[in-house]
Amino acid sequence: MDKRQRFMNFLDNKEVDRVPVAFYHHYLNSMMLYNMNQGLKNEKIFEENIEGHKSTKMKFDPDLIKVMNDSIMIMPLDFSQAKNDFDLKNIRPQGPDSLWADKTIELAKRVKEIYKDSDAPVFFTSFGPAYIIRSSFANIGNLMAGSKFFESKILKIAAEQKDDLKDLVRRVSEDVVQLNERLFKEAAIDGIYFSVNNQNNFFDKEYYREVFTPGDKLILDQANNLSKMNLLHICGYRNKANDLETFKDYKAAAYNWAVHAEGVSLKEGKEFFAGAPVFGGFEQNGLIAKGTKEEIKAEVYKILDDVGQVGVMLGADCTVPTNFDDSRLNYVVEACQNYAEDHKN
Repeated sequence: MDKRQRFMNFLDNKEVDRVPVAFYHHYLNSMMLYNMNQGLKNEKIFEENIEGHKSTKMKFDPDLIKVMNDSIMIMPLDFSQAKNDFDLKNIRPQGPDSLWADKTIELAKRVKEIYKDSDAPVFFTSFGPAYIIRSSFANIGNLMAGSKFFESKILKIAAEQKDDLKDLVRRVSEDVVQLNERLFKEAAIDGIYFSVNNQNNFFDKEYYREVFTPGDKLILDQANNLSKMNLLHICGYRNKANDLETFKDYKAAAYNWAVHAEGVSLKEGKEFFAGAPVFGGFEQNGLIAKGTKEEIKAEVYKILDDVGQVGVMLGADCTVPTNFDDSRLNYVVEACQNYAEDHKN
């Protein structure tokens, strides 16, 4: 069974020769925040982002290729026409023909070229409007800076300018829709890996559903019109958990969440999402990063004993550590092969 057929069987809840495996990590040092999302300003960082995929490919042949867009990860909103940070009406998304959008297309095409000999499907990470807006207001290009000042500012805006925020969400979401259309058409991706989160109920659940969910669904529904292979990543990790109820009615081909942060196993999540395909299972900085080959095999067997082999793909809660040795992922593949052999009908 080739990789594409294995993946399609996973999405169709059909039997596979072995459970597919999909893990990812960033290629820019996440501890050096000034490198993340700085590909427009620094071509060296943009190239480093691309080169990272080559080193991974030398050590691991994935069942699913995900373009890691660290260097231009989050759309930077344009504040140049705004009087201040609270002037939401004059904050602008980048636009589908902007330099940022063009570099995004370039990144996708060049990573696809690296994997041109693979039959694995190719996905590009797309972010929901809450993620984009929060990161822009953090003024750092990512969500790793959770200062109390930043948190109080965005929550003040949310409380006092709900209607203006709704309009900004709409405009940002429409921009993401147009970018995704370019990715499907020009870079010929197979689907989007759609990342959403409301970790630790940063926004009240009902507020998130009213203000941000329409934008999330606009992006996801548009992608679903272009492909039946789009994946939903409910981004959580370590102590940053999500309330899965917030995203229960989002329509995707398969679902991923932080099993260890949320305390919801793959089996429980598969039931929660009405039998849909699910993926994940490993803690991002646990056994997969630190365990022995034997310990990883035992964990694979434990997970698959619980959830089975149909409509399941093994991965992590979120990205594994940046300095991860990709050859360790072969332990998981081998364990999945062994499990399939041991459980033939």
